[in-house]
Amino acid sequence: MRCPKCEYVREEAEAAPDWQCPRCGIAYHKFKPAVESVPNKAASEFTIRTSPEKKKGITFKDFRIAILLLILLFVALDSFFMKANTSDWDQPLRVVIYPVNGDLSEVSSSYIASLQESGFSPINQFMRREAVRYGIAISDPLDIRMGPVIEEIPPLPPHEGSILDTVLWSLNFRYWSFTMDTYEGPRPDIRIFTLFYDFHTHKRLPHSTGIEQGMLSIVHAFSNRKMAKQNNFVITHEMLHTLGATDKYNLANNLPIFPDGYADPDKTPRYPQHFAEIMGGRIPLSQTQSEIPEGLNEAIIGMLTAREIGWVKGEE
Repeated sequence: MRCPKCEYVREEAEAAPDWQCPRCGIAYHKFKPAVESVPNKAASEFTIRTSPEKKKGITFKDFRIAILLLILLFVALDSFFMKANTSDWDQPLRVVIYPVNGDLSEVSSSYIASLQESGFSPINQFMRREAVRYGIAISDPLDIRMGPVIEEIPPLPPHEGSILDTVLWSLNFRYWSFTMDTYEGPRPDIRIFTLFYDFHTHKRLPHSTGIEQGMLSIVHAFSNRKMAKQNNFVITHEMLHTLGATDKYNLANNLPIFPDGYADPDKTPRYPQHFAEIMGGRIPLSQTQSEIPEGLNEAIIGMLTAREIGWVKGEE
C-alpha cells in the first residue's frame, strides 16, 4: 500500500492500523489530493470550448415581442387621437348600437327585429338635458344610430383574469369589433354591442363592460319592452365609461359611494335620495339600502362624472 500523501510504501509488519499511513498518519480513504490549478491559457480555452454558443440574429420570440409592442403602440396612438377628438364636445359624438342575440333564443330574435332607432332617443334626451345643466353649448352631444344585427357573440372579458389577460382580451375585442362592424355610415366614435336575453330564462345578466381604450362597450340587456328604460340606463352608464367616467358604487354590495355616487350629496336629510347618479347606478334610500332607477328620467350626471368626461374643467 502506497500512501497517497507522502508516498510511503507500507511494510508487511506495521504498528499502524491498515487504514492509516505509518509515516504521516493520514487515513488512506479520507485523503483528497489538491486539485492542480489550470493554467490561465488552458482555462480560457476550456471556457471557450464548453460555453454555449451565443444565438445569432432575431429569434421567433423576439419577433413576437416586437409585433406585440407595435400593436400596443398603434392601439395607444389610436386611443390618444380618438380621445382628443371626442373630449372637446364641439360636435356630436357618433354612437352606434349593435343588437346581438345574446342567448340565441326566438324571444330575443323577435325583440331585436322589433327594435327601432327611436327606442334609444331617451339616451339623447338625457345627455342633452345634463349638458344644459353644465353649460355645454352644443345642442346635441350625441348622434345615436342603430347598427346592423351582429350574428356572432363578442369575446367576453375574463371573469377573474390577470392584467395581461385583460389587455389581451381588450386587443381581441377591438380586433373582433373591427372585423364585425358592417355599419355603412360615418365611422362611429363609440360602438356599443348590446346583447339581449330572454327575461324568463335569464333573471340575472353578466356584468356589462365599457372600455375607454377604443371606446367600445358590451352591454347585457333584457328582451322585454318593459325593461327598455332600464336597458337605456345601462347603455348610458357603459357609454360614459368609454368617455372616461369611473364607477361610483361599491362592487361588493352595489351601494352608491358617498359623496360622488350620490345625485344630491348635500341634501338634508340625506336619505332618501330621489335620483341616481348615473355612475353610482342606484338611488340611495338609506345608508344600507338602494333601489334600481326606473330609467334615465331618475338619473343625473354628478360633478365628478362631468369632470371625467370633459364637461367641467379644472377644480370648478
